[in-house]
Amino acid sequence: MEEINDLIKQRIKKLESLKSRGIEPYGGKFEKSVNIGDLVQNFEEGKEVSLAGRIMAIRSHGKSCFIDVKDPTGKIQNYVKSAELKEDGAAVFENLDIGDIIGLKGKTFKTRTGEPTVHISELLILSKAIRPLPEKWHGLKDIETRYRQRYVDLIVNKEVKDVFELRSRMISRIRAFLDEKGFLEVETPMMQPLAGGATAKPFKTHHEALGIDLYLRIAPELYLKRLLVGGFEKVYEINRNFRNEGLSPRHNPEFTMMEIYAAYANYEDMMDLTQDLISDLAQRLFGKYVIARADAQIDLSPPWERMPFREAIIKYSGIDYRAGKDLKKVAKDMGLDIKDARLDEEIANKIFEKTVEPKLTKPTFITDYPSRLCPLSKRKPGAPDLAERFELFIGGQELANAYSELNDPLEQKARFEEQAGADSAAKAIDDDFVRALEYGMPPAGGLGIGIDRLVMLFANCDSIKDVILFPQLKPEQ
Repeated sequence: MEEINDLIKQRIKKLESLKSRGIEPYGGKFEKSVNIGDLVQNFEEGKEVSLAGRIMAIRSHGKSCFIDVKDPTGKIQNYVKSAELKEDGAAVFENLDIGDIIGLKGKTFKTRTGEPTVHISELLILSKAIRPLPEKWHGLKDIETRYRQRYVDLIVNKEVKDVFELRSRMISRIRAFLDEKGFLEVETPMMQPLAGGATAKPFKTHHEALGIDLYLRIAPELYLKRLLVGGFEKVYEINRNFRNEGLSPRHNPEFTMMEIYAAYANYEDMMDLTQDLISDLAQRLFGKYVIARADAQIDLSPPWERMPFREAIIKYSGIDYRAGKDLKKVAKDMGLDIKDARLDEEIANKIFEKTVEPKLTKPTFITDYPSRLCPLSKRKPGAPDLAERFELFIGGQELANAYSELNDPLEQKARFEEQAGADSAAKAIDDDFVRALEYGMPPAGGLGIGIDRLVMLFANCDSIKDVILFPQLKPEQ
């Protein structure tokens, strides 16, 4: 730390030196003629260019030096000679450091070794870096420092920046895909008077002007369904959800979810849509269906396997939760935490998460969930104990959840009341949503896809923190 402080003091002296000569070390607008990546890819000697970027390396030769400058598109070597610069440029040259952001003008040439280079004729300081870049940042043992100081992580690790560029391209393609299919992107409230649409602990806040408590949304589902009542037939929202629960490699309290609703459709239509969307993304992003994971290759070629919930548990654990066994004992013997599980179906779901989920590497739709786990889903015709619901698993984790949406207002109210149970005072029922259903909601299929987890799949990342620019962390000590 003392060494860093000494370097900062040296850089502040250089900053003051520039100011004393009337040079603004934090300049303004600078016109670039070309991005570095385009310049390198289509390199021509003898071309006048103006570039801007961050200094990543300086190789000094006294009154001249080679400077590597990077912008978001690439990096290029530059040659500068102090004697060839104007007075201000020479002063900048004398006070340069790695990490400074500079603007430069010059002519392209190739060195004797064939290296594309710009011979600088004009040099400007655009932002003087006071704090030096770390030398061995990528090897940091304290990975949280990289998450906390993501701005540095992006500067020094190209592969980190690549992940977030991939994320942006993925979301852009999702929008294009859905727009092409006639879906309308909408926005629904992030602050809601009731926390509904999913089972999770919400974040609570207070609105001073209205004098009421509000909740950050745990899901947009009930508002999107209101839009189906209102006459929209195909809607989607790429939204931020908030759940006041634990952090893990797969969970962040603030995360991105996409929810899609289509009138006159059902969960099988949503299955087809999910398969088409994700396989399309693989083709658009990588030009192939097979994607690389750390421990496996995953083939996203359609069609994907479909397996009932009960059958999957029997296949991977040998346990049939409907065979009259003492499930609490089975779960405890497996070391599962079931203190919050009131129903056998909830215990079965814990067994599923422990024994089945990690085995589902290739794309697999798990169907026919117990209806008691699905208060917003239609029951399966001829099998009322089952719901028209699926979850999609790829790479050992859940990526999507979908229903044939329940649109019977009387049954919906009864389900809400059953879900609230003895804790009904704490879990208020959304009467306005029930009222909306009473006006008539068309039969519909609904789908939720975890955007962060989908990026984890495509970017070959094992932690959700690797795909969220600024993940939630404990305060710095």
